[in-house]
Amino acid sequence: MAPPSNPTRIGLAGLAVMGQNLALNIAEKGFPTSVYNRTTSKVDETVERAKLEGNLPVFGFHDPESFVNSIQKPRVIIMLVKAGAPVDQTIKTLSAYMEKGDCIIDGGNEWYENTERREKEVAELGLLYLGMGVSGGEEGARNGPSLMPGGSFEAYKYIEDILLKVAAQVRDSGPCVTYIGKGGSGNFVKMVHNGIEYGDMQLIAEAYDVLKSVGKLSNDELQSVFSEWNKGELLSFLIEITADIFGINDDKGGGYLVDKVLDKTGMKGTGKWTVQQAAELSVAAPTIASSLDSRFLSGLKEERVEASKVFKSGCFGDILTEQEVDKAKLIDDVRQALYASKICSYAQGMNLIRAKSIEKGWGLKLGELARIWKGGCIIRAIFLDRIKKAYDRNADLANLLVDPEFAKEIVERQSAWRRVVCLAINSGITTPGMSSSLAYFDTYRRERLPANLVQAQRDYFGAHTYERTDFEGSFHTEWFKIAKQLKN
Repeated sequence: MAPPSNPTRIGLAGLAVMGQNLALNIAEKGFPTSVYNRTTSKVDETVERAKLEGNLPVFGFHDPESFVNSIQKPRVIIMLVKAGAPVDQTIKTLSAYMEKGDCIIDGGNEWYENTERREKEVAELGLLYLGMGVSGGEEGARNGPSLMPGGSFEAYKYIEDILLKVAAQVRDSGPCVTYIGKGGSGNFVKMVHNGIEYGDMQLIAEAYDVLKSVGKLSNDELQSVFSEWNKGELLSFLIEITADIFGINDDKGGGYLVDKVLDKTGMKGTGKWTVQQAAELSVAAPTIASSLDSRFLSGLKEERVEASKVFKSGCFGDILTEQEVDKAKLIDDVRQALYASKICSYAQGMNLIRAKSIEKGWGLKLGELARIWKGGCIIRAIFLDRIKKAYDRNADLANLLVDPEFAKEIVERQSAWRRVVCLAINSGITTPGMSSSLAYFDTYRRERLPANLVQAQRDYFGAHTYERTDFEGSFHTEWFKIAKQLKN
C-alpha cells in the first residue's frame, strides 16, 4: 500500500504473527495503522496480508523515523517484541523520533517491574507508557483478544476508542478490556492469568490421564466426553480445543496425532513468575505450583524412561489392568473433580492479584478482571461469569471458596472429587493438580490445623516463640530443658 496521504491513527512495531494479527485487527476496525519491524521482510508480509484480507488500511515502513512520523499526534505506538532487552532496544530506537506527549504501549508478556522502570524512564523524555497484557494467542489477536492495559491513565484514554473495538466482544458484558490500574498492574494481571492457565491445562491433562489410563477411554470416546462437557458448567476455550485435539489424525502416519506428541511441556516463564510472586506474598497457590512442577518433571523425559524400567518390577501396570471401572460413573466423577479443582485454582489466582493490589495500592477490581476474561483470552469460560457475580455480591470476599454458590457446588462435588483422587493414587496415576486443590480446600475449611506442632518445633530449636489459644501475647518455653529433666 502506498504511503498514507494523512497521518495514521496508530503504529505497531514488532511483526511476528501476534503483531501482524493485532495490526490487521486494528485496521479492520477502521483505524489506519502504520507498521514497522527491524527485519523489513515482515513489514512487506504484513502489508501483503492486509491487501489479501480485505484491502485493510495498513501502511508499512522500513525505517523507524518515517514510521514514527507517519502517525498522528499525540502518537500511540504498540510494541509486540520479545520481553526483556529487545523491549528496551525498541524503546530506544523509537523514542529518538517521538515527541513530548506521545505514548508507547508494550503488548508483550513483560515482568511488571520492568514496565514500572520503563514508565519512569520514558517520563523523563516526556512520553507516556502502558504495559498491556494481550491474551488469546494468534487467533485472539486477529479476531478479538482480552486486553489488560496498566500504567498511565492518560495514555489509556488516548487509545480507549481503539481498544474497545479491537477487544473481544461478549454479549451482555461488553468489550473484554478495562483500564487495570497504575504501574505494572496490567502485566501483573496478565502474568496471573497465565498462571491460572497453567493450572487449568494441568487439571484437564489429569482428567484425560485418569479417563485414558484407568477408564481405558479411546480418543473417540475422549472427544465425545470433552465435547459433552463443553455444553455445561465446563464450557470453555480450553475444553473446546481439547475435544478438537482428540479428533485430529496424524498426517505423518496412522493413528491420532495427540498420541505422537512428545510428553514434554515447554514454558516461557509467566507460570514460574506467578509461583515466585505467590511465595513472595505468602499466598498459597498449590494448584498453580503443582502445574509448574509437572512441567519441570515432564522435561526429564530421559530420566523418566530409565525410572520406568527400574520400577517395572513394582507391578504398577498390574494395578491398572486389574481394575474394573464403571465408565459412565468415572466420567461423571472426573467432571465434578475437574470443576471443583478449577474453583480452587481460580481462588488462588484471585487471592494473589488481591494481595499484590493491596501491597502496591493498585485498587484492582476482581469482578472486573473476571469480566474481561470472559472472552478473547485462553482461560475464557462460562465459569468466569459466576466469579464476576461472586465479587459483585461481595467485593471483599475473602476467598471464592466461601462464596455461598461456590461453597454449595464444592460440597456437592467433594465425594466425586475424593473418589477420583483416591482412584488415581491407588492406580499409580499422578493427579498433582486435583490432589493439591483438594488439600487446599481441606486445609482452608478446617478450624484447627497441626500447625501448632510445627510452631512448637520452631520454638524448641529456634526460640521463635508461639501464641496460645487461651492467653494473649507471645510465649517461649525452654522445651529442651524440660524434655531433658523428664528423661532423667
